Amino acid sequence: MKAATPALVRLEQLGIHYVAHTFDHDLAATDEIGYGRAAARALGVDESRVYKTLLAQSENGPLVAIVPVNAQLSLKSLAHAVDAKRCEMVEASQAPRITGYVVGGISPFGQKRKLPTVVDESALLQETMLVSGGRRGLDIEIGVNDLIAVLDAKVGAIAVVND
Repeated sequence: MKAATPALVRLEQLGIHYVAHTFDHDLAATDEIGYGRAAARALGVDESRVYKTLLAQSENGPLVAIVPVNAQLSLKSLAHAVDAKRCEMVEASQAPRITGYVVGGISPFGQKRKLPTVVDESALLQETMLVSGGRRGLDIEIGVNDLIAVLDAKVGAIAVVND
């Protein structure tokens, strides 16, 4: 594996068990289906187990939403989950400044600063889930309860499944 990312370093520091999965993101048709769905396909796992890390903004500042790659984030539901009036997506160009990661490789772990985080309730149906490990082509498989605890995340119905 290439050099450790801030996400892997953070999980190691905390003694959290995870499994790193790598894949060639250049071969995974990301333009057509997006980074998360391409990761699921490349790793041969069901899309319902792979989650994307999205950045949104409320009147209280930036926050992280973690939803399955086969779903869309409901900004209205996210705002409700964090007791905000409204939420909107953060411009992709602003993501590296806020998180320290490039788009397509944003991990919920090891960001520049800990942001309020909401995980879609569908994660509770899984024993483990996969999220970005901090660079394109690297996913971390981690226990759902560990992810929620490490991130001090709220759980809520924030995703709308795509058909």
